[in-house]
Amino acid sequence: MYPHMSFPEAIVVGLIQGVTELFPLSSLGHNVLIPALVGGRWARDLNVSAPESPYLAYIVGLHVATALAMIIYFWRDWLRIVGAFFGSVRHVVAPEPGTKRLEAQTADQKLSWMIIWATIPVGIAGLSLEHLFRTTFAKPMLTAAMLFVNGIVLFAGELARRGGAPEPVTDRVAVATGAGTAAGSPPVPTSDTHRAVKQAEAELAVQADRRVVSYGYGNAFLLGAMQIFALLPGISRDGIVMVSGMFRGMTRHDAARFSFLLSAPVILAAGVLKLGDLFGPLGNGIRGQVLAGSVVSFVGAYLALRFFMRYISDSTRTLTPFAIYCLLVGLGSFVYLSVH
Repeated sequence: MYPHMSFPEAIVVGLIQGVTELFPLSSLGHNVLIPALVGGRWARDLNVSAPESPYLAYIVGLHVATALAMIIYFWRDWLRIVGAFFGSVRHVVAPEPGTKRLEAQTADQKLSWMIIWATIPVGIAGLSLEHLFRTTFAKPMLTAAMLFVNGIVLFAGELARRGGAPEPVTDRVAVATGAGTAAGSPPVPTSDTHRAVKQAEAELAVQADRRVVSYGYGNAFLLGAMQIFALLPGISRDGIVMVSGMFRGMTRHDAARFSFLLSAPVILAAGVLKLGDLFGPLGNGIRGQVLAGSVVSFVGAYLALRFFMRYISDSTRTLTPFAIYCLLVGLGSFVYLSVH
């Protein structure tokens, strides 16, 4: 039987999925545009808007690998947050004397409920609107236009940050060594640097979460709802949440961190829901390709996330390069597809 996807196609798509999902660049937008730009068999095999598309099941299935990379990268934070959630459940069942039953007791407990609360709108929208958005909007020309819009959104976020709160020191090496915070002052390595860096990472994460928690449930719900726009190919899930957080006064680093904590459960759930399709008839002939693409996607996602979090930890670095990329690729793709 003629396969629906070759190994080169699967590996390229897997790499693009992993990298662009963790950059504010829209993985779905790239997975719609690239087959159209390459043309030929790629355009035929990799059509996300086709009825009963194995390609759609494949790229959504890749979300499992992407989400696992995010969870592993933030594994210490997730252990802390999940533990706090179960602690808050125990408090609801058997509250301490003199405390309110439904009141979160710690910042971590509140953060766990903020993530749950923020996931509700996109979860409902994804289940009810995914097919409509895919069949109506997952067209190459419209996707190129949406990628251009995504660039404008990222620029708008940077304009909003100019009058916002100053970026905190989030360089874990500088914090761990007590150096590097002054201009031209490099961190001083010691025999205990590695351990100190890990400790500094944990402390910086706790500090970031406390700042995020101060924005409350209303802002969490709003930021979670913004993920609905990512159903449009070309609009980045993490990008739209980051920019929305920056408009609410969050720093780039805190907005990025919260966006990744929000998106991991959503991406994982979306991928798990599509695994049934990959193990069914739609997966016939491409399961080897799925495995290869998932491995590449996992590695690409982990490295991209590691790079981006270090990139955004530097207060001098902005989202502007990603905005320029979206504007150029979106406009260039639109023009190219218009004349071909």
